[in-house]
Amino acid sequence: MSENSTEDYAVVLLIEQALTAQDAAQVHSLHEGLDGPVVYHVLLPLEDAATRVESAMGSLTAGDMLATPTMPMSEADLEAVRKDCQDRSTAELDQTLAALRASGATARGEVVTDPPIDALAAKVTEVDGREAIILTRPHVVAEFFHVDWTSKARRRLGVPILHLLEHETFDEQAEGYGNEGITGL
Repeated sequence: MSENSTEDYAVVLLIEQALTAQDAAQVHSLHEGLDGPVVYHVLLPLEDAATRVESAMGSLTAGDMLATPTMPMSEADLEAVRKDCQDRSTAELDQTLAALRASGATARGEVVTDPPIDALAAKVTEVDGREAIILTRPHVVAEFFHVDWTSKARRRLGVPILHLLEHETFDEQAEGYGNEGITGL
């Protein structure tokens, strides 16, 4: 069963980090003047605790290229990192929902553990999404090789996909470099 009434225009947002008030206002401005209510469904992927631990351990041994970490992490330490990741992700989601609501939007959201594009596809289907918006930091190399979230979503979903760069105005994005900024609807 869909989370929307049949009159709602569902927009699914996939974000990497909390939206600022400016980001939220820009997203909301895209849908001003539409007939009927717009509902934003925000997805924020949970930061991967294991990746964070590996990254931290790698940086500890960066000075000694041949050494391997000799201090295995205890299950209690790993669980503390997992909880920290969940708490941070929940706080960023709450901040994003508050920013969208402050702009006058109706917003719901969740922290997701599935691969981001899988979660996006599932949510678009679940809510009968009319479009998807992906807000990311610039990822020039991933975009160049078309392995970024936006490229993957365009190949998989049958709805318009808008890619925005977080923390940049529409004008700044329009002046972007190469494939940065606003891309295809």
